Amino acid sequence: MTVTDTETDFDTNEAIHDAARSVELLRLSEARLSRRRQTDCGPSENARAAMRYILERADVGEGVTPSEIASHLGVSGASVTGMLDRLHAGGMIAFEAHPRDRRSKLVVPFDRSTDADDVDPVTAKIRQFAADLSPEAAAQIADFLERVREVVDAECA
Repeated sequence: MTVTDTETDFDTNEAIHDAARSVELLRLSEARLSRRRQTDCGPSENARAAMRYILERADVGEGVTPSEIASHLGVSGASVTGMLDRLHAGGMIAFEAHPRDRRSKLVVPFDRSTDADDVDPVTAKIRQFAADLSPEAAAQIADFLERVREVVDAECA
C-alpha cells in the first residue's frame, strides 16, 4: 500500500464519519426545533404537518375531514379539533359542509395563495439550498437521506 492509498483511505473514512456526524447533528437540531415550536414560535409541528396535508389534498381537488387529518397524523380527534380551531382562528383554514355527509365537514385552506413553504420557513430555506446542488448530488443526497429516514421510522415501530 502506498502513502497515496493510505491518504485516500483516511480521506474516505473521514468523509463517511463527517456525513454520519452531520446526520446526528441534524437530528439533534430537529429535536430542539420541535421543542421550541411547541412553546415559542407559532404552530406546532403537528399543525404544520396538518396544514401541509390539507394543502396537498386541496391541490389534487380532494377535501379532507378532521378524522382523516387525525388518522394521517396518528393523533386523537380531540387533538385535531383544538389544532384546527387554532388554524381557523389564525386564518389558515376554513370549514365547508361535506357534500355527501351532512354530519361531517371538510377542512379547506382559507387562502389558496398560501404555499406549503409559507407554513414552514425551514422547508423553504432547505429548498433554496437544494436548488444550488447539481442533479447528481441532489439524487445522491436524497437517496442517503431516504435510507436514514427508513432507519429512523423503523426504530421502535
